[in-house]
Amino acid sequence: MKALKDRILRDGKHLGNGILKVDGFMNHQIDPVLMKEVGEEFAARFAKTGATRILTAETSGIAPALSAGMAMRIPVVFARKHKPKTMGGEPLRQTAPSHTHGGEVELLVSNEYLEASDKVLIIDDFLSTARTINALVKMVADSGAELVGIGAVIEKSFQGGREAIGKIDVPVESLAVIDSFDGETIVLREDKVAN
Repeated sequence: MKALKDRILRDGKHLGNGILKVDGFMNHQIDPVLMKEVGEEFAARFAKTGATRILTAETSGIAPALSAGMAMRIPVVFARKHKPKTMGGEPLRQTAPSHTHGGEVELLVSNEYLEASDKVLIIDDFLSTARTINALVKMVADSGAELVGIGAVIEKSFQGGREAIGKIDVPVESLAVIDSFDGETIVLREDKVAN
């Protein structure tokens, strides 16, 4: 996705240790025009999955997931990091380590918003080590729902996330893939050109 790649190269910053700062347009301050394009791209790539619900993790996954949900016209559920008083019953629970925040993060989803009849598309901001995505995959399995796809706005291929997802028979799509960092230079994977 050219607009996203251009923005990563222009405004993204490598902070060391594999951390990419994109908070000027995706995580802290959100560029709504870019996010609209991101959502439309996910909708196009996952159009044939029959998804009935999108699942993401609080907080940074919400913007791309919401944008995709609007384009696909399906509900978006986000795994919360704290149980609110309004969440009744025993929620679905998984834990995942956080690379940017450090430590373990508990993820919670109410049973009433993730049902066995759902076809779930997972959308997240990053595919790095896949620990958060794998926690969401387990949550989908625990709910009895069917996983139909996984989408990431940015993939850092050198951190092994795609391999860590394992042999899941669903499409896994990333809109921009970073193959490496060379000092402060971000090395993006070139798109394959069809012959």
